[in-house]
Amino acid sequence: MLLGMSEDLLITADWVLPVSSAPLRDGAVDVRAGRIHAVGLAAELPGGEAARRLDLGSAALLPGLVNTHAHLELTALRGFLEEQDFFAWIRKLTETKYETLDEDDLLCSSRLGVAEAISAGITTIADIADAGVSLAALREGGARAVLYQEVFGPDPSRAEESLADLRDKLESHRAAGADRVTIGISPHAPYTVSTRLFKLLAEFARAEGYPVSVHAAESAAEGAFVRNASGPFADYLRSRDIEVEPLGVSTIGYFEEIGLLATAPLLAHCIDCDADDLRRIAASGAGIAHCPKSNATLAHGAAPLGAMLAEGIRVGLGSDGVLCNNTCDLLEEARFAALLQRAGSEEDYPSAGDFLRLMTLGGAEALGLTGDIGSLEAGKLADLCAVGLAAPHLQPVLDVEATVLYSASARDVVLTVVEGEVLYDGKSLARSDPRSLEEPLAAIRRKLGVAG
Repeated sequence: MLLGMSEDLLITADWVLPVSSAPLRDGAVDVRAGRIHAVGLAAELPGGEAARRLDLGSAALLPGLVNTHAHLELTALRGFLEEQDFFAWIRKLTETKYETLDEDDLLCSSRLGVAEAISAGITTIADIADAGVSLAALREGGARAVLYQEVFGPDPSRAEESLADLRDKLESHRAAGADRVTIGISPHAPYTVSTRLFKLLAEFARAEGYPVSVHAAESAAEGAFVRNASGPFADYLRSRDIEVEPLGVSTIGYFEEIGLLATAPLLAHCIDCDADDLRRIAASGAGIAHCPKSNATLAHGAAPLGAMLAEGIRVGLGSDGVLCNNTCDLLEEARFAALLQRAGSEEDYPSAGDFLRLMTLGGAEALGLTGDIGSLEAGKLADLCAVGLAAPHLQPVLDVEATVLYSASARDVVLTVVEGEVLYDGKSLARSDPRSLEEPLAAIRRKLGVAG
């Protein structure tokens, strides 16, 4: 098969989980010209004449997993940042990113992240990119993505300069091009972006049609900064002679006031949200990237997932960067989310099928991509993955959705397909060899002062 070319495929498996409908026993998906031609019982789908047959046997075939919040450029920092204080954590991250690593390091890091994601069954990645080099890694790896170019600028006097720099980066991305990658923008957070810059970015996004993502209501330190102009972020900005004033509202209330919520952004985290905040989010049409493992790792707390879903908000799952998660494993993320929901609720909680939906169709909804991905339906792009079910830790399969959610992990993925192109066959990646990253990763370890 030529690189980047889709195939006509007839994929059969013991189970097909379309997500949009009930699981199918002994099912099949017929792929033609990069799209799903039909989904049904294997005995009833002959497939196209030129189709390659893939019989997965004891496996569950699912829509490709959708990771709604990642930082691919930071993958090589896995395990490096273990500071418990969030302000100290983010300061060390910033210093390391700008003072220790260069663009070649960030590209290597992004390539590692793409390889990990594809081998974990993730076909679509919402990536928050600062240097922007992850675009090349995504194009090389064949993943589908929304690359949100990150924007910083807490000094209001430099807001126009920050916007001009963003325009230059976006033009560079357009010139580079990547068929499966959509470009968006990501003002980082309330404590790193001034109100003036937020307003300029909101206007720019609406005028130019760029999707928006932003870290929102992530921590107690952020809440103190927005509501009271207090805490470590406020103190740090004042030390740089940047004025900070109390706003007396929540982060979501602030985003509504300045017009950012009107862009229907993808909001990452949303831990510090009350009922009014969730109603605002629902009314705006914004989506949420739910990142439970990152939230717990950084000791930020648990986001109100049940209340989000009850409000009808578009919610998908996100791994965040592996530096605050340690793995890019959406199956594990969904399991953690489900167990966390059970542990904190005496009321009804979502089913196994609901959590499988969160990491597929829910993510597609949060990204506004349901016309093309998120479920196995005729006419949609052939983005799919398969989880092997033969291993002892997955047997017996009494409830296939519960088995996939509570017993499987990225290590059980046996197939990843994007637009009819087999990117991972359970053994190797079609477009890259992770062994080629060993030397540059060793160089990064030396820069970080880590032995081995």
